[in-house]
Amino acid sequence: MSFDVQAVRAQFPILDQEVWGRSLVYLDNAATTHKPLAVLEAVDAYYRHDNSNVHRGVHALSQRATEAYEAGRDAVRAYLNAPASREIVFTRGTTEAINLVASSWGGDHVGPDDEILLTAMEHHSNIVPWQLLAGRTGARLRVARVDERGVLDLDHWASLVGPRTRIAAAVHVSNALGTVNPIREMVRIAHDRGVPVLVDGAQAVPHGLVDVQDLGCDFYALSGHKAYGPTGIGALWGRHELLDAMKPYQGGGEMILSVTFEETVYARVPTRFEAGTPHIAGGVGLGAALRWLSALGPDRVAAHEADLLAYATRQLQGIDRVRIVGEAPHKAAVLSFVIDGIHPHDVGTILDREGVAVRTGHHCAQPVLECMGLNATTRASFAAYNTRDDVDRLVAGIHRVIEVLG
Repeated sequence: MSFDVQAVRAQFPILDQEVWGRSLVYLDNAATTHKPLAVLEAVDAYYRHDNSNVHRGVHALSQRATEAYEAGRDAVRAYLNAPASREIVFTRGTTEAINLVASSWGGDHVGPDDEILLTAMEHHSNIVPWQLLAGRTGARLRVARVDERGVLDLDHWASLVGPRTRIAAAVHVSNALGTVNPIREMVRIAHDRGVPVLVDGAQAVPHGLVDVQDLGCDFYALSGHKAYGPTGIGALWGRHELLDAMKPYQGGGEMILSVTFEETVYARVPTRFEAGTPHIAGGVGLGAALRWLSALGPDRVAAHEADLLAYATRQLQGIDRVRIVGEAPHKAAVLSFVIDGIHPHDVGTILDREGVAVRTGHHCAQPVLECMGLNATTRASFAAYNTRDDVDRLVAGIHRVIEVLG
């Protein structure tokens, strides 16, 4: 079955607008994706008809809200192929999910002179929480190298898994380079030495099915807004035996079985990690987004995006002074580049005037850009609703940048 991108685009009202008098070309999807009607309508219906607090009420609205919210949790489970919905913890996003593991699991398992293994291409969200943990405990970070193409040095990763390694954490898809890491092999290497692995899946989830059982990892973190869902909602998947042994990340209402001034008995997972009134509409919207993406066919979306990436790569390679940053043989739909002699912020500003939205800067991945000898790039990133015409507009915009700035 062919991929009908125009039918997909019709489900995104925000794309039907002009910016600076030009039709919008949105190529900032690695930062956040737009929302299809299925998500907008699900969130609207919740607030119009079912708005109530969850889990605690016996009245009809509370029961309907609870059912919709928990249906969102099960949609995450299904999309990740997790064994059970109780292994899905709702968070504000990937960042909070990683902080949860670093604080709760790390607080009990990481001590002085222990080691935490990362890669050089991590987003700041998968660096700073581990730095904070290391600062509290006296542990240290070890970092696996990335070569000039943006490919992880797997032998170096393996060499850094040692007797003091307590946990490894790695990005599935680099937001700055588009590199798809060999997670299965990385997990196998770590597990051979008894080291659990957390995967930052923020950029992987929207580009194809993520099967946590196939990957073999121990924790998987994701953000809803990068997968066509609302902002402020995400999830952590963790093996039940690990989650069940972890202390709460935050305290408050809902995450308890009983409270006295002398003692608190905590609820079972995942409720133990979801203190306070949750982002109910976010959970509803995330569920709608993942069901929409599943129905569309993540493999078909991935193939469509791969075609766009290949087409855009060929086009940019033909432009003098343009250098693509990140040329791993296995990439997702991210294309970062620099133009010799022109700052990325200036590139982004002129492209915006041409109606083309891209991201410029360090992309919250400063260490990997430093490995490439750069402070910033311009990044175009693709989604299910992008077209080859969008790529052509990007290319024309780059020519305009060079014409204007010389």
